[in-house]
Amino acid sequence: MKAERKHVGIVIAGLLLGILMASMDNSIVTTAMGTIVHDLGGMDKFVWVTSAYMVAEMAGMPIFGKLSDMYGRKKFFIFGIITFIIGSILCGTADSITELSIYRAIQGIGGGALVPIAFTIMYDAVPLESRGKLGGLFGSVFGMSSIFGPMLGAYITDYINWKWIFYINLPLGLIAFVMIAFFYKESVEHSNQKIDWGGAFTLVAGIICLMFALELGGKPNYAWDSARILGLFAGSSVMLISFVLIERKAAEPIISFNMFRKRLYLTSNAMAMFSGAAYMTATVFIPIFIQGVLGGNATNAGLVLLPMMLGTVVTATGTGFLNTKITFRSLMIPTLAVLVVGNVLLTTLGVDSSRFIVTVFMIIMGIGIGASFSVLGNAAIYSFSPRERGSASATLNFLRSLGMTTGITVFGIIQSHAMTNKIKDAFAGSEDGGTMLANLDLSDPRAILTPETREQIPKDVLDKIVSALSSSITYTFLWAIIPSVLALAFAFFMSREKLDAMVESSEYSSSH
Repeated sequence: MKAERKHVGIVIAGLLLGILMASMDNSIVTTAMGTIVHDLGGMDKFVWVTSAYMVAEMAGMPIFGKLSDMYGRKKFFIFGIITFIIGSILCGTADSITELSIYRAIQGIGGGALVPIAFTIMYDAVPLESRGKLGGLFGSVFGMSSIFGPMLGAYITDYINWKWIFYINLPLGLIAFVMIAFFYKESVEHSNQKIDWGGAFTLVAGIICLMFALELGGKPNYAWDSARILGLFAGSSVMLISFVLIERKAAEPIISFNMFRKRLYLTSNAMAMFSGAAYMTATVFIPIFIQGVLGGNATNAGLVLLPMMLGTVVTATGTGFLNTKITFRSLMIPTLAVLVVGNVLLTTLGVDSSRFIVTVFMIIMGIGIGASFSVLGNAAIYSFSPRERGSASATLNFLRSLGMTTGITVFGIIQSHAMTNKIKDAFAGSEDGGTMLANLDLSDPRAILTPETREQIPKDVLDKIVSALSSSITYTFLWAIIPSVLALAFAFFMSREKLDAMVESSEYSSSH
């Protein structure tokens, strides 16, 4: 698939808009949820607003990736844009939290098509020598969206209206639609093959059960050992085991396990999953540390995480340019080593740490993660024929998202338990402190971040809470070293390829 050379820039711009919209909508609603719940009600259901989008997007990624291999990229990318726009318009018209959650799921279906197919179209449409630097650009946009999303959401909610965090997708989506619909020309033929309905159903059902269990578990109405959460985990296990069994026999599986026989593909997916878990742990808990421990006045994650974003952009762009000159392995080993170092440094933070030190550590973390957004996207698709690239790209994005979501959940549990235990130890035998703590929800560290809450807590009590919060977060960073080390370990097992036109040509020829 080649876009006409003079139109490649327009096509790339359309793809970037698609990625920006879909990936940013994972986080843009977070800072607006308070206002949304105030206007629509449904405090007990607000978690579904974010969960519905994430579940629909993740479940759709592998399926749309496979369908784009079978029937063409363009039609499914355009389908994703249209579905995303429709979902966005509906979200702005929602009259209840339930309606909003349903419409967010529609958005998520569109997002599940946009992200993986955008990376694949880029790989198909541009010459090899440009893929490295464009991979860096695509990776930078993907990484920045998680940081700018909350910042943009906060600004729109405060100065315009929360409905516009959805309506803003309308002009962006229409521009992307025009750019792709009129300027991207597909030329590779696709064979119409039998759709693996059994695999599609079991995969979607398994992911829905798993994501809802991870998203809802530990909330006030859904304890981890409750029948509903255990039932969701059990249902997910049954569906995913069934999916694996079906895929092994399917003529055209949604996820071909044969792809994982290629060492480069296997290691790229493993690195994306584990580095994603470490990255999201930092993006969640660093802002809490700055605001809750250091007393920062940041109102959203976007401003707080700006240094990490800068590090991410530098590495994603730099390693993207080097893809054709240095092996994927030689790019990933040093950068993931930096990620491990950054994670270790985060464990040294404490109540006496300066904001400058935290900023330096954030930049190091950003430098460490940046390559995973640019290099791994190219490495995963590399050496696969055009008829397999959609599935290869979608599986990588799916596993990265799974790693991020699982990381947030697992390390959130670790931090919550550590916080509770340290609080109990700090106030053992203190009646005044115990009475004060009874009115705080310590399962959510954000409960003590607001100035209003802090003003109501005596200084000696607040100091103990802050100390417990600090040590619980650094304890969580200690555990987060594990996925970062695993990502680095898989980098050492990578094969020694780099972007090479001769290799791609032979692989393409052998697939026909």
